[in-house]
Amino acid sequence: MIQQADSDVLVYDLNTNKAACLNETAAFVWQNCNGSNGIADIAKALGRKTNSDVNDDVVWLAIDELSKNKLLEEKVAADYSFAGTSRRDVIKKIGLGTMIALPLIATLVAPQAVSANSRCVAGGTCACSSDVGGMNICPTTASPCGDTNCQCQQNNNGNTMGTCVP
Repeated sequence: MIQQADSDVLVYDLNTNKAACLNETAAFVWQNCNGSNGIADIAKALGRKTNSDVNDDVVWLAIDELSKNKLLEEKVAADYSFAGTSRRDVIKKIGLGTMIALPLIATLVAPQAVSANSRCVAGGTCACSSDVGGMNICPTTASPCGDTNCQCQQNNNGNTMGTCVP
């Protein structure tokens, strides 16, 4: 599912319940990655749209981000990989004079529908009736979570304190 929001684009994957918000630069590159546009073509089009000189590295950075977030059908091998490169080094490579925003993608995972309507708050506290071993669900609780959609998961061995989990 794709939603345009001002200059940003929100892409929601119904299979993984993952949402990605692409800023204007990332969205432009994503919308122009159609298999027939080359990197230089996309850079020129982005330059025309933003009234600035756009380095091919800006497009490669966007493609790198899009690929990392699984927003491209095929993995694209970049001439230059930005993996492990600091934001400062990316700015040096692309150029401080670039007048456009660096491509940015923010992602989040939406809760499942059963959890979204639940009073169960991740991290809520509860207590198991007995020690069931760390990170196991308690069969009975001395202090329940307060919601039938929640279970008490013991935190550590030797301690009956737990955390409410959906």
